[in-house]
Amino acid sequence: MFKWIKNIGPGTLVAAAFIGPGTVTMCTKAGVQFGYSLLWAMLLSIIATIVLQEMAARTGIITQKGLAEVIKEQIPSTLLRNVAIFLILGAIVIGNAAYEAGNITGAALGMQVFGEENVVLYPILIGIIAFILLFIGNYKVLERSLVTLVLVMSISFLITAILTKPDIIAILKGTFTPTFPKNSMLIIIGLIGTTVVPYNLFLHASLVKEKWKTKEDLSAARKDTIISVILGGIVSMTIIIAATATTGGNIANAFDLAKGLEPLYGEYAKYLLGIGLFAAGITSAITAPLAAAYVAKSCFGWKASLKDVRFRIVWTIILVLGVVFSSLQFKPLEVITFAQVANGLLLPIVAIFLVWIVNKTNVLGNYKNTVFQNILAVGIILITLLLGIKLIYGVF
Repeated sequence: MFKWIKNIGPGTLVAAAFIGPGTVTMCTKAGVQFGYSLLWAMLLSIIATIVLQEMAARTGIITQKGLAEVIKEQIPSTLLRNVAIFLILGAIVIGNAAYEAGNITGAALGMQVFGEENVVLYPILIGIIAFILLFIGNYKVLERSLVTLVLVMSISFLITAILTKPDIIAILKGTFTPTFPKNSMLIIIGLIGTTVVPYNLFLHASLVKEKWKTKEDLSAARKDTIISVILGGIVSMTIIIAATATTGGNIANAFDLAKGLEPLYGEYAKYLLGIGLFAAGITSAITAPLAAAYVAKSCFGWKASLKDVRFRIVWTIILVLGVVFSSLQFKPLEVITFAQVANGLLLPIVAIFLVWIVNKTNVLGNYKNTVFQNILAVGIILITLLLGIKLIYGVF
């Protein structure tokens, strides 16, 4: 355990990225509308995330390059290479700008439990906090800040779930018995879509090479990924469990959930959820711009550090767009839903590129995918294709 704590890092940042306001909102809806019966969808999401993130981490450590850079190098045709770069760069930048607005809006919702009079200023304040942490440009500082926020978030949601005195037998049944209640398909797809986040694959491949340099480090990276994603998944499950305790009312997100729990558990439930939602939003608000900057770095072949001006310009643009869209006072659910649509469009494309790369002997050598890993990967791609189609159809 001590050895794992010493090596903790990139996996935790990935968990910090996927447990954002979109995940909190989807998990809240799942619990309120269907109780424990959709916990199995979160278990499926955790498995899919582990499989894809492990592939991304393996690629980053073996090649010591970003995922976009590896993809670019493996496409021989100049025209196809430029098209691929345009697709990846455009999709990540547009997708992350949408995610960023949702992240900042979610963190602002969390702050509203402490007073709603400064609603317009909250997105700006969150943007400033994220800017400072990113501008410092020190990986260790960034890593420790996010790990601390993830712990705060995890404890907040876990305590809230315990307070609801959940039915353990019902939880186990919901986790290991797939069911499809009426009108639950969009929520099921949403739970998968908010956990298997495409920009995380690029972020993970870039972050692991900041921490690990040799093939011998693969084992440590794999443990970091598996443990962090499982812990992140447990946090998501606790939100579903907490939401199950509420009945009736117009509960659409964690802020509404806090109000719904207040009559049962007092005002402190509201503050616990508010802190959790704030931490979920701000951790994702930091990782989304960071991922976009790493993708741009890989696509353009920059030999840039975290303090490089070009690197900073990219994440600043994403951060500013997020603050602007959040400050325009769009309804939070509309912003978060738009981010889900962007995710639905992008995820299958990124997953196909990743699986193609991890099967190339000239890239990973003896560390390329096994047959079993490919079976899992193809299954996940089919699910993500369905996810994209269903999400777009469901929204429009």
